[in-house]
Amino acid sequence: MNFQNQNPTTPPPFYGQRSITDQTNAVLKRVYVRMFLGLLISAFCAVGVASSPVAYNFIFGNQLVYWGMFIAMLVMAFTIPARINKMSTGTCLMLFALFSALMGCSLASIFVVYKLDSIASTFFITAGLFGVMSIYGYFTKSDLSKMGTFLSMALIGLVIASVVNIFLASSTLGWIVSFAGVIIFTGLTAWDTQQIKQLAALNLEPSMADKLATIGALNLYLDFINLFLFLLRFLGGSRD
Repeated sequence: MNFQNQNPTTPPPFYGQRSITDQTNAVLKRVYVRMFLGLLISAFCAVGVASSPVAYNFIFGNQLVYWGMFIAMLVMAFTIPARINKMSTGTCLMLFALFSALMGCSLASIFVVYKLDSIASTFFITAGLFGVMSIYGYFTKSDLSKMGTFLSMALIGLVIASVVNIFLASSTLGWIVSFAGVIIFTGLTAWDTQQIKQLAALNLEPSMADKLATIGALNLYLDFINLFLFLLRFLGGSRD
């Protein structure tokens, strides 16, 4: 999505004469609200599927359904940012909500694998770590772009290592991947927050500002979910 073509010198009609800080905070508020709603949708769907043997078996007992859902999420994760300029704000929000619902359904298995108290404690630890890094990304004066580029490359390596370990089933490699995942998504949380803040300060049209809020929510949502899942591998208490 090309936010850079906006003219930052003319007071934006959407914000009137408010300061740049007010502009930024207005967008960021929507980002965090939508991210929270996405997490809420995911939580309801995860609990709902885990509580229903029929729904759980339909998803996890059917490879076609499970992988179809996974592919659909993967397609949406790339399609929403790539085609954002051609989407309406409503369509963008609807796809984000659908993505959150599918993600929640796919996470239902954690309630079968891990104890409920360990899931809850890991969630709150994730929320605390995420909050600290997001605050850092917002307030830091340092340019995090180089770190973000490095972490993006490291993320590609993480995905490759994860795929390789599906076939190797190495517990050692699994722990290394999990540790790297925590580091990578902790850093990406700060970088994504800084990027959203910088883009939010531009002179954006109302629809563009709203789309930025949805894309920003999606990015931070993914940071949170991945950070939670990697931490759960360390902190989660197995039911076995």
